[in-house]
Amino acid sequence: LRIDGAVDARVRPRALTDGTHRSADLALVTTKAYDTDAAARALATGEYDAVCSLQNGLTEERLVAALDATVLAGTASYGACIAEPGRVTCTGVGEVVVGSLSGGPDPFADRIGAAFDAAGIDATVATDMPRRRYEKLAVNAGINGPSALSRLQNGATLDGPAAEVSRAAARETARVARADGVDLADEAAVAALDRVATDTAANRSSMHQDVVAGRRTEVDAIYGAVTERAARHEVAAPTCRTLSALLRAWERGRGLRGEK
Repeated sequence: LRIDGAVDARVRPRALTDGTHRSADLALVTTKAYDTDAAARALATGEYDAVCSLQNGLTEERLVAALDATVLAGTASYGACIAEPGRVTCTGVGEVVVGSLSGGPDPFADRIGAAFDAAGIDATVATDMPRRRYEKLAVNAGINGPSALSRLQNGATLDGPAAEVSRAAARETARVARADGVDLADEAAVAALDRVATDTAANRSSMHQDVVAGRRTEVDAIYGAVTERAARHEVAAPTCRTLSALLRAWERGRGLRGEK
């Protein structure tokens, strides 16, 4: 595996598809959100002290339902794209944040943070992961759909006619977070969105890359997570519903999804 761009490395990972008789202190889940269930089935064949998701969307609950291991929440703010099979270009160095899914201190998270730091990866151990999960969801809701539908880079998406759509999606996500018992103000969600869009201005979002490549998107994990919780709490989320409908219509037109 060749990594170039902001990070330069060449590694030869030992790839396995069956974890039978395998064990580890930690398993990191970094698949597309729609492959979470398949990843959980593969992990269930081995034994792990802890499992940590670094995915988009709110996928941790699905891992909790499928695995006996302690499941931690995590975020990763690195930018990257697959240049070709076996080659990844890092478009921006960020950080990894890990912590307890329910918030508060966690000894597993402390161990993982120390391991990342020892490996040269900037890591933060956080005690407020419920808020951070929703903040990342707000950023994803604000950038991914609008940038994919407009085919714009992240910075341009927040610097033009799509900006208000992006910020409205972030504010709706914050409202859902508060209805879910998580303290995330509209202003904080929008500030995080603007900060990430500025820091990754030249990047294409993962959903933008998926649409250009004609691949399935993470619309269900991002906008589905917002709209389903909005319906449960009777919170209005019209912008996220519209973005979800447009992206799902595109996927259906490309034969990437069924009727749903």
